[in-house]
Amino acid sequence: MRNIRNLLVSTALAGSLAAGLAAATAPAASASAAGTSGSAVAAQASRHFFGPIYSHYGRGEDRGHRSYFKGYWEKSSGRYWFYGSLFDRDRDRDYSYVWFRWHDDRGFHTKYYKTFGKLSFNKFGGFRKSNGFDDFDIRVCEGDNRFDDCGGYKDVF
Repeated sequence: MRNIRNLLVSTALAGSLAAGLAAATAPAASASAAGTSGSAVAAQASRHFFGPIYSHYGRGEDRGHRSYFKGYWEKSSGRYWFYGSLFDRDRDRDYSYVWFRWHDDRGFHTKYYKTFGKLSFNKFGGFRKSNGFDDFDIRVCEGDNRFDDCGGYKDVF
């Protein structure tokens, strides 16, 4: 009888020690997991989202047929990078255009791109504050040429 009692007490003691050890390490494990998800949240927080930025509409079109651009910018290694996509929603065989305009020590610069469907930009830019970079604007157009049905420039940086 004594052996059975000693066995039960030993098992209960070992179980309580294991539970205490698990409880002591659980906050550290959850803090570690929170630190991991916290860094993912911090990486997401460094992205600055903008858009959608729409083209103007005309020639019998309605708002639902306008082209648009949406994206985000982020700072990485001292440079500013822009990401996003241009969408042509009406598929009327007119091109959709996105214009990028930025300002630095050398003045204003513009560049445009066109598509019939969807055009994605991965890491456009690489601008540095040390070169006087202080402004980035986007506008969207749609039509037979790059100046048709343009919306206004929208400041995204």
